[in-house]
Amino acid sequence: MDSFRFRLIAALVATLALAGCQAKVTRSPCPKGQVCVEYGNNAEAASLDPQKANLVDEATIISDLIVGLTTDAPDGSPVPALATGWETSADGLVWTFHLRDAVWSDGVPVTADDFVYAYRRILDPQTASIYAYLLYILKNGQALNEGKASPDALGVRALDAHTLQLTLEHPAPYLPEIAKHQSFFPVPKHAVEKWGDAWIQPAHFVGDGPYSLVEWRLGDYIRVQKNPRYFDADKVCIDRINYYPTPDAVMAERRVLRGELDVNTMFQSNRIGRMRQTMPDTVRTGTILATAYLSFNTHDVAAFRDIRVRRALSEAIDRDFLTTKLLRAGQKPAYAFVPPGVANYPTGAQVFWAKKTLAQRQADARRLLAQAGYGPDHPLRFEVKIPNSPDTVLINQAIQADWASIGVQARLVQNEGQIAFVSYRNRDFDIGAMSWYADFNDPVTFLALMKSDTGAQNYGDYKNPIYDALLNASDREPNAAKRGEILAQAEQIMLNDEAMIPLYYLVGRNLVSPKITGWVDNVENFHRARWLCVKK
Repeated sequence: MDSFRFRLIAALVATLALAGCQAKVTRSPCPKGQVCVEYGNNAEAASLDPQKANLVDEATIISDLIVGLTTDAPDGSPVPALATGWETSADGLVWTFHLRDAVWSDGVPVTADDFVYAYRRILDPQTASIYAYLLYILKNGQALNEGKASPDALGVRALDAHTLQLTLEHPAPYLPEIAKHQSFFPVPKHAVEKWGDAWIQPAHFVGDGPYSLVEWRLGDYIRVQKNPRYFDADKVCIDRINYYPTPDAVMAERRVLRGELDVNTMFQSNRIGRMRQTMPDTVRTGTILATAYLSFNTHDVAAFRDIRVRRALSEAIDRDFLTTKLLRAGQKPAYAFVPPGVANYPTGAQVFWAKKTLAQRQADARRLLAQAGYGPDHPLRFEVKIPNSPDTVLINQAIQADWASIGVQARLVQNEGQIAFVSYRNRDFDIGAMSWYADFNDPVTFLALMKSDTGAQNYGDYKNPIYDALLNASDREPNAAKRGEILAQAEQIMLNDEAMIPLYYLVGRNLVSPKITGWVDNVENFHRARWLCVKK
């Protein structure tokens, strides 16, 4: 074991044993006769607009405030929400959804026009939605987003107030799955047009979901209250939820242990052994569809346009050390982007050097860097911009050491999570550290990120026309097995290009009080509050 790793593990042990004391945090009082939940939600929300938000922690709240055509069942599968049912044309291109009688939280009816307005809005270039590309499955969706078509040309029509028709560019049997995502939610046209961007403020917010936004104290909490106008309100158990940003995972852990939080959506991975002793009935882990990875800024950093440099940096990382010695909660080394367990996807795609030993890979890395013109007299130098969560910092310190062992000088720059992702979207980074959580259970939720026309979330600006063509071909393939094979071919090409650095496959790390009922662990790690309750 090298000296860095010895010091790192020693520091880790000290952290586990001597986690500092924090000031006592009291539980918010619950009104008499109500059921209340205190919910730790990891990161501060930047937006609650379903067409502008982009983080999982924002989606957790938004999906309790607004529902779309379908929603997540307790096990994460799609079930009808505003749509009571639908029919699909024989060619799979035309979907007709029948909407239930429902109203917004201010009593205004929810109609098919609200979906038409929402889908045109998210694809409007002025909205600058990071998720606009998901609606490229609608006919002329991409053309509208690129300013090449009018809103009227978009494949969405209100046949009447309760009938919505979607016409697709290609068959998409996963449409009920993707319709759960906030990018497919309706938005209240009357509120958005009246208040503009301020419509998401508590005084103006209008939703159609099980909860209504009543308070938003930046840096403190977001409070939602049961929406009596929700179509299924009589089956919603919890009356009030306070969502707290909990970036300090150790402090949040203690708050759960003391009963001040009922749920927290993250814990510091390397503390799992301690928590299994102190709070065994609270720790909830399991396989989820998510991958941690690093992105190269190939747009601005010339060195990263050289595949030899990208491959050297990826080969040099000791993924086994990251997962078994540092994280230790069941994470697995990743040598591909799409994680195991994704529906309708064959296994097998991986970087070609995955079976080599670490020593062989690091020898390759030194040779590749030398071929690219880097060595002791001309070392490769760059910054790694990372969110400042404990796990991310720990992992990237180890990666920094791996790179130092091959002569690379990487400097870590820590930012608050929201700031880091703004930098990634603006290409204000050299290398960035991020994770991708599946928006829906299909391989395209991962692979579409790397299409050349995806936009801001293709952080490395990867572009390969063969890759794009294979993804387009998969859209036209009706057979699920054959479609999966085409997508796997595309992933292999992307991995051969070293488009990004896959690090490890994540696991769900939730802390859930035993008094919470209705929580079902699932691979998508979606847990909508409408299904939860609290033991008396």
